[in-house]
Amino acid sequence: MPARGGVLRLLARALLWLTAGAVALSLVAVLALRWVHPLGTAFMLHAYLEARGAHDPTWHLDYRWVPYEGISRHAKLAVIASEDQKFAFHPGFDFEAIDQAIKERERGRRLRGASTISQQVAKNLFLWPGPSFVRKGLEAYLTTLIELCWPKQRILEVYLNVAEFGPGIYGVGAAAPRFFRTDAAHLSQAQSALLAAVLPSPRKLRVDHPSAYLYRRQAWIIEQMNALGGASYIRDVDTAGR
Repeated sequence: MPARGGVLRLLARALLWLTAGAVALSLVAVLALRWVHPLGTAFMLHAYLEARGAHDPTWHLDYRWVPYEGISRHAKLAVIASEDQKFAFHPGFDFEAIDQAIKERERGRRLRGASTISQQVAKNLFLWPGPSFVRKGLEAYLTTLIELCWPKQRILEVYLNVAEFGPGIYGVGAAAPRFFRTDAAHLSQAQSALLAAVLPSPRKLRVDHPSAYLYRRQAWIIEQMNALGGASYIRDVDTAGR
């Protein structure tokens, strides 16, 4: 029994050290990414491996970093209007949206997404696609770190650069020239809304071949952009967390 107890203590100590190491490593990574632009993301790696496994010769990574100042105000507002209208004011989680999603699930309706932009940044940078309790737990932890360590402006900057707008097309720096023959700084309101409209499912919804559904989403996003107040909302983002 003493020998068994010693082994258990050793395992517990090893687990404690591993946990402490993982926490320290994640904190260093998140802190570094406040200033260092990511060379890629976990989602990009997953898509690359998926394409290789499927022997898909058409898949190519297109990822071009654009600094926050070089991104159209319309693009910034469009993703907020589409994905997370309380972005400037919540602590990383929209608890009201989460509560509403749970209630809809209890009524037997399809579970709708309640992820904030901050959560999507955490997931895209560090985690993997697909639902699981483990991933959700890690996502919540990493989202909290990101919100504590980054200003809102940096979170939005990273999101606009790593979000997938089509197969292998990541960020507005790649999407703007690919779909509209312009750069990220000159995306119009309509172009930005169309890009934001594909974000729930960028591999099914096509910016270059918009469906009637996609055009309806684009129109709704433009309405929401106007309702949010345009430039005044972006000023709230620029000053939040500073």
